[in-house]
Amino acid sequence: MTGDGWITLAVLVVVVVILARDVVAPSVAVVGAVVALLVTGVVNAQQAFMGFSSPAPLTVAALYVLARAIEKTGALQPVVSGTLGEGKGTSMTLARLLLPTAAASAFLNNTPIVAMLVPQIKNWANRHGHSVSWFLMPLSFAAILGGMVTLIGTSTNLVISGMLQATGHEPLGMFELTRVALPVALVGIVAIVVLAPRLLADRSTSRREIEQEFREFVVGMTVERGGPLDGKTVESAKLRNLQAVFLVEIERDGELISPVGPHTRLHGGDRLTFAGRVGQIVDLQGMRGLVSAEQEHLAEFDSARHTFLEAVIGPASPLVGRTLKGAGFRSTYQAAVVAIHRAGQRVEAKLGSVRLKVGDTLLLLADEGFQWRWHDRNVFLLVSRLGGAPPGVTRKAWVAGLVGLGIVLAASLGVMPILNAALVGAFALVVFGVLTPGEARTAVDLDVVLTIAGAFGLASALQASGLASAAAGVLVDVFGGLGPHGGLLAIVLATVGLVCVITNNAAAVLMFPIAMSTATELGLAQRPFAIALALAASASFLTPVSYQTNLMVYGPGGYKFSDYPRLGLPLVVLIVVAAVLVVPVFWGL
Repeated sequence: MTGDGWITLAVLVVVVVILARDVVAPSVAVVGAVVALLVTGVVNAQQAFMGFSSPAPLTVAALYVLARAIEKTGALQPVVSGTLGEGKGTSMTLARLLLPTAAASAFLNNTPIVAMLVPQIKNWANRHGHSVSWFLMPLSFAAILGGMVTLIGTSTNLVISGMLQATGHEPLGMFELTRVALPVALVGIVAIVVLAPRLLADRSTSRREIEQEFREFVVGMTVERGGPLDGKTVESAKLRNLQAVFLVEIERDGELISPVGPHTRLHGGDRLTFAGRVGQIVDLQGMRGLVSAEQEHLAEFDSARHTFLEAVIGPASPLVGRTLKGAGFRSTYQAAVVAIHRAGQRVEAKLGSVRLKVGDTLLLLADEGFQWRWHDRNVFLLVSRLGGAPPGVTRKAWVAGLVGLGIVLAASLGVMPILNAALVGAFALVVFGVLTPGEARTAVDLDVVLTIAGAFGLASALQASGLASAAAGVLVDVFGGLGPHGGLLAIVLATVGLVCVITNNAAAVLMFPIAMSTATELGLAQRPFAIALALAASASFLTPVSYQTNLMVYGPGGYKFSDYPRLGLPLVVLIVVAAVLVVPVFWGL
């Protein structure tokens, strides 16, 4: 292997470690690696930034706009409302939920689909006495399976299609993957329906743990007029650094003051809202100058001005690796963190000093507008209100649905390429007022788009440096004795392993040149290797960090890390078998 090959290998190892440990956002790691390879001369500028001229990132961006329009207008809400039923029979309920979810995910980005369904499933499960852990992970897995079925179902398929086009092959057709992926999805859903109630434990969610085990309370106290606290600042009244309880907001003459700063001056008649443990809150009642107001339990604290929400921290969040205090959470986000839930457990520590991790679920007390202020940002993967009615269907839902149908028909009938159809659809959604230009802009997950674009540069480096050929040679030496299917098996297993630790898009792009080189080494057709790679890159079932919908349900479902391979391994085996044995039947080796 050449010197460029060793440099590329070293850069890739660093990138994989960074992505696996969530040191920085994926886009920063991938684009930074491309810049490093450009500076060291492994690739030239055209090779390094070829992804930014590829149709794949732009198509993904446009489809994010469509998904946001569907979510905003509630176009899928009538389907959602009829899926859960009356709560009789877990397996039947799972089937009613998972089939429509997979079908919707075949044509829409699955992240907003899961985000829309999580709070509704939780409320439904609480009403009917079911464990929410039996439903949320299956929801995520069904969305992933459905995304495999069409070209636009997942960004990974679009990436593989873009890579094929960039290397002189025909791009994937809209339904080219369907003949293999649809049977896999159906068998996978049946497996989930049968296995989920047996393999998934009844996990405690963040809300249930707080309500049942820790009995968190929110309580109102009133500042006594003319009392010892009237006129004092919050800090001088010794209300700033109370142990295990904090001052959330002040209501004064119908106006809310939140967040409450240390120099905020108290007035007689102010109503102070505290959150914390019951023992500490009871101690407040003995403080001179405060009069107890009516106590409110967590489950009842739900007014038009403040409510409880759950927020899941994503890999691109600026909160990762920081503490609440260091991030100035209350002043920056206008919300108070009541509890932190991690890996099926409530974090037992002083909340302000806890260093946050990807997948942490924050139980927040905030105003009603918090959910929409941070809905389309990269700070949180999911923001959902605890309780409340599901969103309704707006007057322009039919426009969003018609645009989505038009994109699918235009691309599948060959009227125009998928990129053109998606861009026209996104533009139409803004022109017809379904989304404002600002909403369309914030709907696009720039981290995903930049990661895809940058990963094309890494793939170029793999090819140009000879590292892809060297890796293919190793795989052929190890698996070549198994014949043509051995080469497919090598690519599929390597991809599944990568997907466990880095994003599926990055894994697909990194493995693409190796897959093509392996096919060449074995004297086989390259297209079936690309198809098998697309399937394997969607096998994101073994860890919560392997796909963003897995992370979205991690905390709300109260799951442990070990829950994912328990249910996910049979699905991975199914995909591996299909990729190695079924793909060659339709795409001859």
